[in-house]
Amino acid sequence: MVWRVWGSGPPLLLIHGAQGSWAHWFRNIEALGASHTLWVPDVPGAGDSALPAGDDHAAFVDPIADGIERLIGNLPIDIIGFSFGGILAAHLASRHPARARRIILVDPGGLNTPLGNINLQRLRDLEGAAWDQAVRANMLTIMLHDPARADELATAIYRQGMLSTRSNPRPLVLPDHLIRALVNVNAPVDAIWGALDNAHPDPAKQEAALRVLCPDMQFRIVPDAGHWCMFENAEAFNRIALDLLG
Repeated sequence: MVWRVWGSGPPLLLIHGAQGSWAHWFRNIEALGASHTLWVPDVPGAGDSALPAGDDHAAFVDPIADGIERLIGNLPIDIIGFSFGGILAAHLASRHPARARRIILVDPGGLNTPLGNINLQRLRDLEGAAWDQAVRANMLTIMLHDPARADELATAIYRQGMLSTRSNPRPLVLPDHLIRALVNVNAPVDAIWGALDNAHPDPAKQEAALRVLCPDMQFRIVPDAGHWCMFENAEAFNRIALDLLG
């Protein structure tokens, strides 16, 4: 696994989502790193990291737990997981409870709640400008709400994450793999949701599903943001995350 580190203060682990890399957190590193030491890996099978040793949750979270012990130490730390990273955060806390002090879930799936209307364009037979346009359209379908936010930076991060991904996490998410992990998590769990998330829509329904297992959680909404809420409205997300961590 490849890890990156920024900032100073108590350790904070940031776990990116599917078809992504550390760069999912690009617009959060400066703000969160002002008060925390950020440990930001590429999960197995994504970014610059090697493939996982298997195809179950353990093959993803055991190397993360090993990295925490080797790089940070034998102590519980705060964890923020985005989308598939939220699934991994929960399974990490379930399998390695001594590693998780607190979990903040950001727009995860795996709650057995209805999915959004996701119709992605096929890329296989496209080239050049047509391929670029389809990539941007897919990003707006699943990741972002406002076309104005789908700028060159967002598109570059999304494209790089998509091209560097060599594993398929979907079977590890749907329909209810977050629920299966949370029943065994003792650490406090909070959640942050994009108000306009198209992948996992209707924050009220998501909150209701989470509260069955985490009745005392704080559930915060990032306004004017889709699924990739910490990028689309970074200022609001950073403020909420720091408040929860505080």
